[in-house]
Amino acid sequence: QNGHCNVSTHDEHNKSLGQWVNKQRVSYKKNTLSSDRIQQLNSIGFIWDPLEHAWNEKFYQLCAFKAQNGHCNVSENDGPNKSLGLW
Repeated sequence: QNGHCNVSTHDEHNKSLGQWVNKQRVSYKKNTLSSDRIQQLNSIGFIWDPLEHAWNEKFYQLCAFKAQNGHCNVSENDGPNKSLGLW
């Protein structure tokens, strides 16, 4: 439905699912999540560390920007790349 597995605990429409997702991440970090469950979640593209994922997404955007523009100096005033410039 949403095309991703990154459900926030702040999502009012999916609050209990967001809490469940957070619990899976905590269990994973504590090494208490079974390998079968890890494998199941991996198979659907589960994001274990949303901050790491967000950083990687911006890094890939920066790589694409550099490939297109020849530099990494992204302006905060560049409309389509504003969030990248802020990052």
